[in-house]
Amino acid sequence: MEYRNLGRSGLKVSEVSLGGWVTFGHSVHDEQMVRDIVMKAYEEGVNFFDQADVYARGRSEELMGAVLRELPRHTLVISSKVYWPMSDDVNDRGLSRKHILHSIDGSLKRLGTDHLDIYFAHRYDDSVPMDEIVMAFDQVIRDGKALYWGTSMWPAARIAEAVEFARAHGLHAPVTEQPEYSMLRRERVEGEILPYTGKAGVGLVVWSPLAMGLLTGKYDEGRPEGARLTDNENWSKNFLTDENIQKVRDLKPVADDLGITRAQLALAWILRQPGVSSVITGATRVGQIEDTVKAAGVRLTDDVVTRIDEILNR
Repeated sequence: MEYRNLGRSGLKVSEVSLGGWVTFGHSVHDEQMVRDIVMKAYEEGVNFFDQADVYARGRSEELMGAVLRELPRHTLVISSKVYWPMSDDVNDRGLSRKHILHSIDGSLKRLGTDHLDIYFAHRYDDSVPMDEIVMAFDQVIRDGKALYWGTSMWPAARIAEAVEFARAHGLHAPVTEQPEYSMLRRERVEGEILPYTGKAGVGLVVWSPLAMGLLTGKYDEGRPEGARLTDNENWSKNFLTDENIQKVRDLKPVADDLGITRAQLALAWILRQPGVSSVITGATRVGQIEDTVKAAGVRLTDDVVTRIDEILNR
């Protein structure tokens, strides 16, 4: 495993990290399987474990937290997120000061830790003034309940607004953004996000780097039973196009020539970006995390990147 600074901060995160979205508490309920996956990730050098309160309505935090509390806390980078509704209560959602300060306690309890390393604003909330949002996250850090904070799926202009407001008022600014980014979803990050975050020192930790598993090649010959894009029509219509499937097939010779899997190729392609700190992967079995961690340290030559871009741009 190799490690990178999280943006301009001094925090180092593993190039490949493990998240709990649509896996733990959703497709993986067995506690022993969760333990095996998390422990294998840790054994392979993963130190960054990503969560959110809304993942399986808190169950994902509980399942992962039960394993993480067995490990030395100082060796872990644990994150969670706040924004989405957690109940029918009118204030149990969004980025109000009330919701942020209440929600951090719930995540800490479910994860079984006294602090998060990173607390993310899971989406931008245009119903709350920016000063309230930034000051609330600053308070979480000053209270010792988180060490850093970040944004997820925020527009570049709003990230800039938060950073500039914080720095102008001596507050803790966001050090990371968590966007969706993959070979098949690249325009927003490359055209809007990286041009700002790169110069501002905000590190990216990206989600869905394998395009819901499509980039692994598992859909080359159809829709396997139980697979994520097989079971969710909304996701499948966005990703499972004939064009995308053919691109993934065409990437196989590139990966084969390098002696790596297509999953490792897809992750290494993202990690070629100096503004990316980590790729957040999911796993429903141990073999998946054993595969993805091998992307750490893989460096693609300019010729390989050009070859990949020719395929992606067809």
